[in-house]
Amino acid sequence: MTGFEQLLLFGISLVANVFSAFAGGGAGLLQFPALIFLGLPFGVALATHKVASVALGVGATLRHVREKSIEWRFSLFILATGLPGVVLGAAVILEVPERLAQWLLGVLTIGLGLYSLFNKQLGQEHAPRNRHARGLALGGAGLFLVGFLNGSLTSGTGLFCTLWLVRWFGLDYGKQACTKIAISTGARWPHTLVLVGMFWNGAGAATLALLGEVKWSWLPALLAGSLVGGYLGAHWAIVKGNLWIKRVFELVTILVGLKLLF
Repeated sequence: MTGFEQLLLFGISLVANVFSAFAGGGAGLLQFPALIFLGLPFGVALATHKVASVALGVGATLRHVREKSIEWRFSLFILATGLPGVVLGAAVILEVPERLAQWLLGVLTIGLGLYSLFNKQLGQEHAPRNRHARGLALGGAGLFLVGFLNGSLTSGTGLFCTLWLVRWFGLDYGKQACTKIAISTGARWPHTLVLVGMFWNGAGAATLALLGEVKWSWLPALLAGSLVGGYLGAHWAIVKGNLWIKRVFELVTILVGLKLLF
């Protein structure tokens, strides 16, 4: 790969991961199809993208650690319920008809964006709910399903986690996706970016690397773009706050869905 192509990969990864870190998902909108366009087969592109996307979580985490933003008990719950789904999804992806799965995911993703768009107050206030046993069980089942999608399909699944945490557990967009929270408390919870970006994607990347092929020579540029993009996107999310995050979430979700359909 030439120096220009490496620079192109870095630029694509940087832009994709800035948007992903700001909106709470959607890096695959640009990065994954770009790898296919540059000549990688679907399976190799998926595995390579998954490995590179771990750096998004690392970059975002570095920014959020400065804000003391991670609520560990709830984070462990998200990991425990979602990671098994990630591993299972990554293990079975090669058995699923690719086009059908992407089309169905595209329809659902657009639906999520429109749902958020027409629910004006969704995710604007932090009102924790469903933290009792039944609520956690159902919420955990939802996270397992989102984890399965994360392991098997690369585009937009962080957005599913974002909306599920907002809708079911009552987090605001900033608390779970990109960290803005009530000024009076000073706390910040970057659940999607840290847990999905680093740990879920890490588990999926490890599974795909073991079962398939990774284009290792392309990773330096992709990792650098993901790391820098994750940090910058998380920083802008902290500065801009809930309404900005909600609007970018809706835009990115609809764009991801359209990309999956067409």
